[in-house]
Amino acid sequence: MSTTNLPRGPGLFEITHANGESLITNVRRLAGAERAPGSALIAVAAWLLAALGGGLLFVSFAGQFRYIFLARHESDASLIEALMFDVGMIIFSLLALGLARAGKAARTERTLIMACSFGSAAMNYAAADTASPRSVIAYVAAPVFLAVVVDRVIAVIRRHVLGDDEASAWTALGRAVVAMVRFAGLVLLYSLRTVLAPRETSAGLRRMVLDAAPLPGVQAPEEPQAIDPPTTKKAALLALYRMHPEYGVRASASKVAAELAPQVDLSAGTARAYVYAELEARAS
Repeated sequence: MSTTNLPRGPGLFEITHANGESLITNVRRLAGAERAPGSALIAVAAWLLAALGGGLLFVSFAGQFRYIFLARHESDASLIEALMFDVGMIIFSLLALGLARAGKAARTERTLIMACSFGSAAMNYAAADTASPRSVIAYVAAPVFLAVVVDRVIAVIRRHVLGDDEASAWTALGRAVVAMVRFAGLVLLYSLRTVLAPRETSAGLRRMVLDAAPLPGVQAPEEPQAIDPPTTKKAALLALYRMHPEYGVRASASKVAAELAPQVDLSAGTARAYVYAELEARAS
């Protein structure tokens, strides 16, 4: 009897015997319900997230309401504005969880969850006693921790459904922090270099800025190409002779050769021989 690829759980199933006879049965398969391993645990974690979220959002709301009410002195308006980031976090969390259950990406929603948590944390920071680290942690910890838990639950659900990993929304934040730290280090290093060698550092920074931002339509002047020096005294003599105004004039060849000979460390007779040889090659 073949029961391959039959769905688990109750219902009418078709089974095929070895003789080719097909039967319909409603017997439940012993393997249990058609459910991937770990689904129950993830469902419990999602319900615990809802309970934790409700408590932390209340804590966060209390700090936000205190800050906004002290600034606006309007109960109704302060109440609505204090709920703004928390309700937004709930909405984006539900959207991201729904997309994760459907096996779809939710990068934008996860980023907005993080943004709402930062907004809520900023309001709680304003309501705290900034001179006391304990007060700041007590006010700011709730929204940040909730955003971290929500992001991890969404990531686990997505990995459980699709079997792949989606980059966390906190990855971009980490890269941005690393880039800012590197930039701050460069600024500090160049500031120190400016103090130690102000002239050279200023000139180098000026050149770097000019090279990085050229004016449109203006081409940088081309650097002159280096000319390879002649390798022999004869080649040097002939190079000078070819640039002479009387090059090719046989009547003055002897005089020009005598003038150029000392410049290439040759005797006048040798220079004349090289010059006349050049004239013969040029005539032929």
